[in-house]
Amino acid sequence: MTIDVSALPVPARRVLSADAPAPLRAMAAKGVIPGLRPGDLVTVVALLAADADAELARVAGETLRKLPAPVLTGALASDLEPEIIELLAEGYGTEPEVVEKLLRLPRIGDGALERLATMATERTGELIATNEELMLAHPVAIEKLYLNKRVRMSTADRLLELAVRNGLELSIPAFKEAAAAIKNELIMEAMDEPSPDDVLFNDTDRIAQSVGGDDADDTHEADDEGEEKLKDKFLPLYAQLAQMTVTQKIRRAMLGTAADRMLLVRDANRLVAAAAVQSPAMRESEAERIAASRMVGEDVLRIIAQNREFTRNYQVKLNLVTNPRTPFSFASRLISHLRDGDLRSLARSKNVAGAVGKAAKQQIDRKTAGKKG
Repeated sequence: MTIDVSALPVPARRVLSADAPAPLRAMAAKGVIPGLRPGDLVTVVALLAADADAELARVAGETLRKLPAPVLTGALASDLEPEIIELLAEGYGTEPEVVEKLLRLPRIGDGALERLATMATERTGELIATNEELMLAHPVAIEKLYLNKRVRMSTADRLLELAVRNGLELSIPAFKEAAAAIKNELIMEAMDEPSPDDVLFNDTDRIAQSVGGDDADDTHEADDEGEEKLKDKFLPLYAQLAQMTVTQKIRRAMLGTAADRMLLVRDANRLVAAAAVQSPAMRESEAERIAASRMVGEDVLRIIAQNREFTRNYQVKLNLVTNPRTPFSFASRLISHLRDGDLRSLARSKNVAGAVGKAAKQQIDRKTAGKKG
């Protein structure tokens, strides 16, 4: 720790000095330091929790996590160092009464706020989010709250709008899409017009709200004519998503289940679909199904084609090349990575774009010429 020990009271310096008696340090690790105010006592215990003596550090760490209420309350009423605030945030970050006092400390910094936001429950998340001045000064807290599944959707929406209104750039997946959706909503709000979602999905109130389906399932199936349609068991989930605003769908795409993403990636709103395919929770198996779907937009397929992690998967590459909705500029780059048997199938197929079939034939001819040479 970078705390200036020389600024602490004499009893604290005596405990922390190199020649301090072992019994004195042992008692201090348990929180027994006569003559110290709560803030200084907690600071000493925190410093001992980082001591080279493993046993002393263990005892001090336990003491720090179980401070008597009067000591903790007194410490939270003093001007604590940022590093001490961070330790208290880690130990008491789910206790609303403590969180409320931590947020009032003048020297609370990114470290403590990041821990509080990451650990936040629904209640503490709301406490943190209501301090807009603090959020704007420390955008990392907005990012962590947005990605915290325990934080209410309405709270996350409000924070995102706060960031956009104040020109903040957040490091969250699909922030560009979410910010664009917020800006569109603000424009409609200024014009006093209902959003497209309000108009399009008013009738979904009649549909059940329960969610069905295994996360590993695709949400669509092909009918006898090869057209994709939504499976019956996902209709309630579809209704639930349909009633969300664009920004709510984007957050659901980030934090939801595979079933959520498989629906949202087909959303009519391009911002939502792009956000769904950029979710950090996306798996290769999902990318395979999406790459094969003819119900997703070009933007979605382009994002998958540009993702090196996904295109290491052979089936993803093949599905992208086979899918007539994949932009040819991306499909053509993947053709050279396909196996001979698949190239021959593509060259003969009537279900792929003509340019793809032609490119596959040219690749076969190149390989044949190379072997002859």
